[in-house]
Amino acid sequence: MYKFFFALLILGVFVSCSNSKKSEKIDRESLVKRHNITIEAFDSLASLSVGNGNFAFTTDLTGLQTFHREYKQGIPLATQSNWGWHTTPNTENYTWDETFRYFEVEEREVPYRDQPNQPERAAKASTFLRANPHRLHLGMIGLELTKNNGEKASIDDIKNARHNLNMWTGRITSDFEFESQPVHVEVFMHQKKDMVSAKIESPLIAKGQLAVRWHFPAAVYHHKMHAGYDFDAPETHQSILELSEPNNALISRTLDNDHYEVAINWKGNAVFQEEETHVFHLTPTRETESIKFSCLFAPKANAEELEEFASVENNNIATWELFWKSGGAVDFSECTDKRSKELERRVVLSQYLTKIQSSGNLPPAETGLVYNSWYGKYHLEMHWWHIAHFAQWQRPELMEEQLEYYNDIYDVALQTAQEQGYEGVRWPKMVGSDGQNSPSSVGSYLIWQQPHIIWFAEQMYRQNPTNETLERYKKLVFATADFMADFPVWDEKNNRYNLAPPLIPAQEHWDVETTTNPPFELAYWYWGLSKAQEWRERLKMDKEEKWEQVRQNLAAPDMANNVYLGIEGAEDSYTNEELMRDHPMVLGAYGILPEWDKIDPEVMRNTMHVIAEKWNWSATWGWDYPMSAMSAVRLGEPELALEFLLKDVQKNTYLKNGHNFQDERLRLYLPGNGGLLQTVAMMCAGWEGCETETPGFPKDGSWNVKWENLSPVF
Repeated sequence: MYKFFFALLILGVFVSCSNSKKSEKIDRESLVKRHNITIEAFDSLASLSVGNGNFAFTTDLTGLQTFHREYKQGIPLATQSNWGWHTTPNTENYTWDETFRYFEVEEREVPYRDQPNQPERAAKASTFLRANPHRLHLGMIGLELTKNNGEKASIDDIKNARHNLNMWTGRITSDFEFESQPVHVEVFMHQKKDMVSAKIESPLIAKGQLAVRWHFPAAVYHHKMHAGYDFDAPETHQSILELSEPNNALISRTLDNDHYEVAINWKGNAVFQEEETHVFHLTPTRETESIKFSCLFAPKANAEELEEFASVENNNIATWELFWKSGGAVDFSECTDKRSKELERRVVLSQYLTKIQSSGNLPPAETGLVYNSWYGKYHLEMHWWHIAHFAQWQRPELMEEQLEYYNDIYDVALQTAQEQGYEGVRWPKMVGSDGQNSPSSVGSYLIWQQPHIIWFAEQMYRQNPTNETLERYKKLVFATADFMADFPVWDEKNNRYNLAPPLIPAQEHWDVETTTNPPFELAYWYWGLSKAQEWRERLKMDKEEKWEQVRQNLAAPDMANNVYLGIEGAEDSYTNEELMRDHPMVLGAYGILPEWDKIDPEVMRNTMHVIAEKWNWSATWGWDYPMSAMSAVRLGEPELALEFLLKDVQKNTYLKNGHNFQDERLRLYLPGNGGLLQTVAMMCAGWEGCETETPGFPKDGSWNVKWENLSPVF
């Protein structure tokens, strides 16, 4: 169906930038394989992952999770899922209303879930409810390597290693030597099941020096940036070997009131047994030099779902070939600009990482399924940066299931709006599997996540412009717009609607009690209400009067000295160094978003150049560079777009494995990868109404970019 509607796009159903490069066939296999990753020495930031969107398994230099302690402060070794969560028992009976901070809005008291600093019960309640539920690390699977003298291996004993990720097939391999003996490991993640499958070959098996080890940790919630596991609290959880047969085993896991199971199947003669509390070994007999196993993690594991290694291998080869051969592709191999090779590497690796980390049935955490940022919860204001690119790259099916999450938490969002006295639904910011908004002195006051679901629904409609699509998402679109029309405050003096306190914009350093009319939120409010009205028209419904009144009478972004200010009245936005940090979000109002008649492109151009020159770029985040680049593209400055996109600052670092490194605290950051892909799609395919060929690249002959199957942005 999607291929059919993409054909309609080409025929002109939607106005887009023209580009002859679309007709040039790209050798996709060569494109992907030239960026396959090989790691030849220990690097704690160079772990490699396999995954299916709902489950990911991150490996070290041995191809499994043998040396997790050495990687803990880098890109840690993780086994995480969308279903695996833990909740600490609420022995103190904390309740949500204990976290409320009240603000007076239009003569009523409006509650917000805040996070007070004082060490009183309210602060403890906020901390507990913010930390629960938290995502679980489900267990380490590593090699048990033993020296001839009986000592356990250290990572320094691993010699001549080649740790490789083949993105074309979804295969991780590791070849190394231990005590002068070769070891070969291959690992796959089933693309439909939460199942790891591995093959290990080595003479060490016959020597009794190699086994496979399962080690199960306790849950961790006390730190918001954490590898997510604790091996020093064995008394707090249970690992019970429920079944041990000649080629099958089942382990039952219990952490307080949370349970899951691990089913294991292997080929060849081997013994599976408990070595110590929470530690199990699969030990092959000495007449073999190879072992193959599959391991299924599930809330309730069904041994019949286990597949042999060869089956999982075939599943990956077929799935990944289909992924790479469908959807968009961009080839920079004919470019002569020295920056093009690195940009191509980032683009290919970002497609792989967002597929395995961000394409599941729940919104992704900012660190995906690798480690727990903010307790493993997801931030809905970041949801756009994780998945918007899937539609632009003609892979809308990778975001479709995730959008059902908004239906799942609809009642919670409805209750929030009702508690605060608003119509419609107010979408949360930081959420876990329960859909509850986590208490926060910042997050509870953000509003820019609100229109995201309208954006996503509109993307799905562009891919499939039918009444079926309209009916599927209209409830979400309309209830979202109801809140958006009710939230602004009428300003009698200036005859307009304001986005008024309590409010923290996307540039989060502004004060909650004084922030008014941030430019991006104003533009996004206008765009969202406009699209909601279009949906009513498509459904042969009259326009909603209140939506229209607010849409037409929203305040315009404030300006001074021919530049747009960070918020209304902040004339020191670009002279006060304290204000030129975090996200330069004003650029998103004319970059992420299309034209609005209350934004002057030339004033935005001036603003962009001031920001380019003065902003504290070391105090930004990974998605700020693509966001700024989108503004430059839309304003017709492709060289500046490239400068933004490839800015040489730490927060714009892309590691060997493709992860967007921020700092020692946040060592990977998937919104940067998603933002990069969205921006590159715009640089190639432009936007609706654009008449420039490949508008994001200079026309000096150095950027001979080939692309195909990309959609224009709005």
